[in-house]
Amino acid sequence: MTAPTATTPDPAPPLDPVAPKKKRRSPLLSVTAWKQFAGLAKPYWQGEEKKKAWSLLILLIILMLVETKLAVMLNEQAGEMTSALAAKNADRFWSAVKFCLLTLAFAVPVYAFYYYMRDVFANGWRRWLTRRFLNGYLTGRKYYELDADKDIDNPDQRISEDINTFTGRSIHFLLIFIGSIMQLVAFSAVLWSISHVLVGVLALYATIGTAIALYVFGNPLIHLNFWQLRREADFRFSLIRMRENAESIAFYRGEEQERARIHNKLDKAIHNFAKLIKKQRNLNLFQRTFSQLTLVLPGVILAGGVLSGELEVGRAIQAAGAFTAVLGAVGVIVDNFESLSRFIAGIDRLQALSRLVLGDAAPAAPGEEKHPRIQRQLGKHLMLQSLTLHPPQSERVLIKELSLTLKPGDALLITGDSGCGKSSLLRAIAGLWQTGSGTIHHPPMEQFFFLPQQPYLQSGTLRSQLIYPSAQSPLSDAQLLAILEQVHLPRLAERVGGLDAVRDWDKQLSVGEQQRLAFGRVLVHAPEIVILDEATSALDSANEAALYTCLRERGTTLISIAHRPAVLRHHTHVLHLEGEGKWELLDAVDYRFDGGLGDTGNGQTLKQSVHLASGVAVPGLLAANSHRTLTEH
Repeated sequence: MTAPTATTPDPAPPLDPVAPKKKRRSPLLSVTAWKQFAGLAKPYWQGEEKKKAWSLLILLIILMLVETKLAVMLNEQAGEMTSALAAKNADRFWSAVKFCLLTLAFAVPVYAFYYYMRDVFANGWRRWLTRRFLNGYLTGRKYYELDADKDIDNPDQRISEDINTFTGRSIHFLLIFIGSIMQLVAFSAVLWSISHVLVGVLALYATIGTAIALYVFGNPLIHLNFWQLRREADFRFSLIRMRENAESIAFYRGEEQERARIHNKLDKAIHNFAKLIKKQRNLNLFQRTFSQLTLVLPGVILAGGVLSGELEVGRAIQAAGAFTAVLGAVGVIVDNFESLSRFIAGIDRLQALSRLVLGDAAPAAPGEEKHPRIQRQLGKHLMLQSLTLHPPQSERVLIKELSLTLKPGDALLITGDSGCGKSSLLRAIAGLWQTGSGTIHHPPMEQFFFLPQQPYLQSGTLRSQLIYPSAQSPLSDAQLLAILEQVHLPRLAERVGGLDAVRDWDKQLSVGEQQRLAFGRVLVHAPEIVILDEATSALDSANEAALYTCLRERGTTLISIAHRPAVLRHHTHVLHLEGEGKWELLDAVDYRFDGGLGDTGNGQTLKQSVHLASGVAVPGLLAANSHRTLTEH
């Protein structure tokens, strides 16, 4: 290894915080809103399930055509029955009744089957789109990156609820618009045959109503619905977070703090909803007025013809029904405005998530600077080459120009004060953090195994905990039980009811038992490199020493973060991080946790060794030590 030298970074330039611009919501029916909708919907209609999607849509359109034709027939028979009653013609009346009942016998099953197929369609689309988002969310550890992205709140809600709303509402509105066109064509012909004036009044009335709805109620409702979705998700998440950390909160007696925090989230949701219902109240007043006037308009316009005897009463009733149907078709936006505004708000949230998890991000604007990224290359062993590390979305330098090579069987201990970048370096090695520069050469990531301070225990059997993250293992039950003995959990399986017992493991096992179980996972998978982040913090000295010894005897390469002096003897080298980008690389025999001086074995003090690692030449030592690897000890 080329001699690692620590460097002192130049002072970081002062950050120039810029207040985030308030994002404007897309107006209803704007070009942007349609583009967002098309970007989310198009893959389903052009992907591997396109045949099924188009077949279902064609079936639904056929059902709608049949339903529309039956509705026209029922409207005609309603007028016929009224005319027969006015003329006191019993035969004509009962004939119309029979025909009406026969029509209903077909109309009711068609109606029920149509709505069933609509829901089947929406359910299948939701399954496909949710899986697509989940694949993107889990690929490349996007779920981890989103955790640090403050612009994307509650991705869990966007995937679980917003997708469901998107698919269901998309099918609903698509069929409403197609049905409205059919209804418009079918009943306009009826209306035109009765009164040309009524058609003209209808067209003018619908145009004015739609324009008022769009321009007076449009953007405010979309904006408020967008924030209502976010506020509700924040409130729900605060309750989930309290449940997940119930024991810690109970120990701290932090109920008042939690109550205040949850009340704050609730108040924001309630306050936004109060503004939303005021806007909806005004919209409801407009919608009610718009729809109720249709009860009067046809009668006023046709009254002269009926009173003069030029028009039968039944024809007037038929015209009123046709007027209502056509107005419903052309006024579909007004009637569904509240739902449309919530739908557009959900599209905006999904499209923002899609940019990150599905690779739909727009290219950077000219002049927009991006943080450089750490390069990763496959290699035979782990080597860091001029690695400089920043936290995500930050200019702070944690580590600067770090170079080292870790050969098979080496063991590196990383130490330093809290916040100096120890865990951050592990994240960079694991590929979780990529903001910085330099290159990380590494074996395939399948050869790495990470042990955090708090192991993750999924819901499932004891066997599934032991073989995690694999779903299956070639090891027999006897081998798995032997591994439990090796990590000093010999009676665990017997105590919980066997390897296939299902328990709430977070509560069933102490933190120390959880850490030993995590070591068992290492023995199950036998990786070449194990990274331990305070992975023995809850263990006594005897257990800690036994587990480290087990790994060292297997020839496993170790990278550890620890603060106990006892772990030093299980490592060959120490990387001491001083903060502000500075670092020191020492032989383990030369390092003391208390910072005292030690004999380096060649007559030099620990202080001289530190100077060497910091890039300061010590006469007679630089040449001898400037080209060593971590395997020499």
